[in-house]
Amino acid sequence: MKYFLLIVFLGFSLFANTNVKYSKFIDEQLSLTLKLSDANLTQEEVSSIVKKQENLYEHELYVVMAKKQYYIDNVQDYSSEIFSLKKIIAVNKRAGNSYAVKRDEIQIQSYLIAKNINLLIQNILIALDAPSIEKFEKELNKYTALNQEKIAKIAKNDYKNLLNLQGTAPVIVALRRNVKEYYALQDVTNDTIAYLYRFEKKMYSLNKFSKFHLVNVVVYISSIEAVHAIDSMLSFVGLSVVKLIIILFLIILILVVRKLFYVIFEKYLINNNYLHEYAQDILNRTKKIIEIIIVTIDLNMIAYVYNDFSSSVFISGFFNIIYALLVTYFIYIVINTIALINLEKFAQDTSSVKAELINVGIKIINFFIFLFGFLFILYFAGVNLTALLSGLGIGGFAVAFAAKDTISNFFGTLAILASDAFSQGDWVEINGKEGTVVEIGLRLTTLRTFDNALIAIPNGTFASADIKNWNKRKLGRRIKMKLGVKYDSKRENIHNAIKEIREMLVLHPNIATKDTKYEYMAQQHGKVAKLVSKDDLEGIKKTLLVYLDEFGGSSINILVYCFSKSVDWEEWLKTKQDVMEKIMIIFENNSLEFAFPSLSIYNETKPLACD
Repeated sequence: MKYFLLIVFLGFSLFANTNVKYSKFIDEQLSLTLKLSDANLTQEEVSSIVKKQENLYEHELYVVMAKKQYYIDNVQDYSSEIFSLKKIIAVNKRAGNSYAVKRDEIQIQSYLIAKNINLLIQNILIALDAPSIEKFEKELNKYTALNQEKIAKIAKNDYKNLLNLQGTAPVIVALRRNVKEYYALQDVTNDTIAYLYRFEKKMYSLNKFSKFHLVNVVVYISSIEAVHAIDSMLSFVGLSVVKLIIILFLIILILVVRKLFYVIFEKYLINNNYLHEYAQDILNRTKKIIEIIIVTIDLNMIAYVYNDFSSSVFISGFFNIIYALLVTYFIYIVINTIALINLEKFAQDTSSVKAELINVGIKIINFFIFLFGFLFILYFAGVNLTALLSGLGIGGFAVAFAAKDTISNFFGTLAILASDAFSQGDWVEINGKEGTVVEIGLRLTTLRTFDNALIAIPNGTFASADIKNWNKRKLGRRIKMKLGVKYDSKRENIHNAIKEIREMLVLHPNIATKDTKYEYMAQQHGKVAKLVSKDDLEGIKKTLLVYLDEFGGSSINILVYCFSKSVDWEEWLKTKQDVMEKIMIIFENNSLEFAFPSLSIYNETKPLACD
């Protein structure tokens, strides 16, 4: 009697749940699947049932995504139902009711299948928070494989032979029904997995909206008849009305953010103690690149939305490479803008070496900027930098040997800057090549010749080259000439002319003499005094010589040796011309004539012999 009461009680508790046996969704799918097993259905009826299944799966997708966290936290495991059935099975076993035992064992198996469907959904909902669609796909594959393993263990027994049991007894009817449900639930599991793969991108997309509780809004917009019709046309290109709305919103947002960014960036530059003096130049020079960066961010976000709010490996890698290029170029512009302003300052300074140090230093910095930018590009392109750098270490000797001339030129640059042998803008003569130094580069020094040709000289050659620098003089550019007078000139006239020329040069305002005053530059940069005269160290020449020099082949030569005060070529030419004109006047006043190469023929007549 007590067994009977227990069975009645447990049966009543199960009957209380007969309205929803597994879950509303599973029960509906189960019902449709059982209908499909009817062999007497027409093709139209089968298509209608399949259509209902598809609509039910899509509707359930929106329901679950709208209450994602609820379905994660409340997984129905049917533990109470299984517990009750196990009690009933124990009673029926003692009573010898084998069909009832089998009926309830199959029901427990069905509950376990339904439980695994719910666990699968829970795991997939958690996996939706993966950072990329690729990682979500991996998680989806993992959990569906795990589900199939569990279902295989549950469904290892074959109960199909029980469908052939004859009889109308309630226990027999219930047994056949449970067997049908058992196999139908396996089909529901397979269909659920198939639709999970079918909806994987849509789920990943809707998950972004579920974080902001906008799934119902998206579903409402998509359910509007006109929107649904437009979505059908846009689906061929991977778009939808919701996506277009979001893309339009992003474009407007980026336009607003761009203006806001300019204001913040300008304020930061102006308030920065180190950058405020370069603020306007940096803003002017970086305006285009900043716009390109902002447009690239906008395109990246649009691609992200277009790809159902997921970033594929290719898309993320592509945009990361673009960002690396743009950021590298941005840093390059900022640093070179600061350097250019400083170079313009030092151009007005008396020490041009500073400008050259900045010029060469900025090239070294630019090299490292592009080097690191290149390494970042390789990294985002998927190159293993550890293996690459290890390979460079192994092949370092070969690289160093192949680049020995480049290394030699680099150290030649450092030697030029350290020795201060010449600077940009100097007039120099190197190995027979003469011109103005245009630029001292990392590898080459370029000269502009006086016939306007450009000569590039490797810096490594300067270690053993003779360098003549005409600009390393502060006062005194030499004027040297020989004045030839005729041999028939009187000694007194020559003597007077020499005296007058010397006096003229001493009094000339543009000719340096021993009385010419020069203010020596203060000692700079901690230079150690050298064992030379100050005049030689600074490049000061005041020598003035006017003397009878030699008896030439066709003239008596007077040496004129002096220095103009200015070292500028044009001013030197003007001074030299003025000196020459004054010498001509002195010669005229002293009845002297300039000699020129000539040949004198003397005819000596001998007396004739007398017969």
